[in-house]
Amino acid sequence: MITWLRRTCHGLVDLVFPLHCAGCGRTGTGLCDDCGGALGGLRRVARPLLAAGPPVYALGRYAGAARRAVLAYKENGQRHLAEPFGRLLASASRGVAELHGWRTDRPWAVVPAPSRAIASRRRGGAHMARVACSMAESQEPRAEVADCLVTGAGARDSAGLDAAERVRNLSGGVVVRTGSLPAQAARIVLIDDVITTGATVASSLAALGSRGVEVDVVLSLTATAGRGEQVSPAAPNGRRNSARGRTVPRV
Repeated sequence: MITWLRRTCHGLVDLVFPLHCAGCGRTGTGLCDDCGGALGGLRRVARPLLAAGPPVYALGRYAGAARRAVLAYKENGQRHLAEPFGRLLASASRGVAELHGWRTDRPWAVVPAPSRAIASRRRGGAHMARVACSMAESQEPRAEVADCLVTGAGARDSAGLDAAERVRNLSGGVVVRTGSLPAQAARIVLIDDVITTGATVASSLAALGSRGVEVDVVLSLTATAGRGEQVSPAAPNGRRNSARGRTVPRV
């Protein structure tokens, strides 16, 4: 009954305010297949700050349609994008498990990267927490959401900061809520929307590590251009990342 009512309400809203693709503006969908394809890869990300941590992957380059879609969700209030973003990340997690030969019967726990409190209020809530919920619902079996990271009051907006400034800005600024920690038996994935220098991810990993929580993999929707390493898996959904073979493009 609740599902039917939700679909009916969504249908009425679409009649009055038709959806437009966040990537290209095409009507009738929040994220069309073409623009969703810009987030359909599995790219290994390498950053100096993350060299000693778990493997880090991005679904797409922070450019073009992928960048427009992330900004539409993050800054322009298009919250419906949490659902397709979550599905894409869930698909990516399956690709990563295949790549690393991980057991498929081990449960997953999804930890969203933290947002500053002021940004969360402006966006109507922590934006990656919504994506984490969608991702967890798309996992088989359904994953746990461990929304255990928060950004301290002293951290400021990282836009415009270089790598060293981002590290100083977040040093000690990511705090763990112990009551929301993931289950110890779970395979833990930390998710984010954009990786630039890797400062947010590095600070999150350090905060989790201080509580004995070991992250297995980091998945981000996008990453800025940077030198990375090449690996050789199939991409999520069985897609190839390169016309020349099974090579994952560098980010």
